[in-house]
Amino acid sequence: MTTVTFRNHSDSTRSVSGTSAALHRAPRGAAAGSNSLAKLAPNWFAVVMGTGIVANAAATLPLRLPGMRGAATLVWALAAALLTVLAVAWALHWRRYPDEARAHGMNPVMMQFYGAPPMALMTIGAGALLLGSDVIGMRAAVAVDWVLWSTGTVLGLLTAAAIPYRMFTRHSFDQDAAFGGWLMPVVPPMVSAALGALLIPHIPAGQPRLTMLVACLAMFGLSLIAAFVLVTILWSRLLHHDPLPMGMVATVWLVLGPLGQSVTAAGALANVAPGAVPDRYAAGFEVFSVLFGIPTWGFAMLWLALAIAVTWHFRRGMPFNMTWWGFTFPLGTCVTGSSALYLHTGADLFAVIAVALYALLLAAFTVVAAKTVRGVLYGDLLRVR
Repeated sequence: MTTVTFRNHSDSTRSVSGTSAALHRAPRGAAAGSNSLAKLAPNWFAVVMGTGIVANAAATLPLRLPGMRGAATLVWALAAALLTVLAVAWALHWRRYPDEARAHGMNPVMMQFYGAPPMALMTIGAGALLLGSDVIGMRAAVAVDWVLWSTGTVLGLLTAAAIPYRMFTRHSFDQDAAFGGWLMPVVPPMVSAALGALLIPHIPAGQPRLTMLVACLAMFGLSLIAAFVLVTILWSRLLHHDPLPMGMVATVWLVLGPLGQSVTAAGALANVAPGAVPDRYAAGFEVFSVLFGIPTWGFAMLWLALAIAVTWHFRRGMPFNMTWWGFTFPLGTCVTGSSALYLHTGADLFAVIAVALYALLLAAFTVVAAKTVRGVLYGDLLRVR
């Protein structure tokens, strides 16, 4: 198995074989397996992201089937419950195991997954508007979304700056150290841009709406440019070095996140621009959503094909771990991106592919969720036995 080496600036050396050491670190100051809270890490919020996107993507699909919206609302409620449980558990984790919690922020692999909590918050907030409003009412849904989006955006912006800063100043990475998880800290602002657009119609017209639109567009650019830089680094690493450790193969799918989410964001901002900016600029947003969206969507489809091929090639050696949730949320953003392009172009191609990708998303979610439940109850994901 390939060994990835990280060196910090104090010249100490750390080796991580696969993700077993970084993603399932044994707790310090607690006996192995003594308490499930000791192993809780920020990557667990990917469960909320992956569950929430199943619901949110269903709400955007061009296809409408009887009972589909009700089922999606139940999935959103499940994701919201998971977020509540994980938030409480993570707070207890910080209180009872502060050394282990701080170690996550210093680990060159695990610290990347601090991007998951803010995206989980915003995913549930958007679901409140898209689906939860049927249950709790639109006024309450808007209030919930404002709280979760605002909190997630602040945390996401901090993550997008703090994690690269720590990488620049605290660690020295070999050329073969890059993996898909490096994208996790910089994607939250793109999620803020896409899901913040849903709130713009609920803001007073004039400067408040304009400010929100400009902020979303700035976060769109912040995340997009950083993601393009990192995707280039990842492509180079995959091309010039040994294959990723088996435990990290699933992170290849994370590239789909900024690609699909950027297409979704461009479409969402075009939807709300007419009420926030003059008509000539609103028309520009509409044109941009198509001229940017289709080429980016095309690259996303190429990467999806590569990700499927790479996963199939290494399928027999891939151990199950929490990186498998990378099969869900990034794929879900491709569903929402395809639906957005269908809305803005009317091309049936995007509707058909959105439905096909959603079917793939459901299959991936079913497999990963089942393995996660089994790993918690009978395996060592949290060592609850």
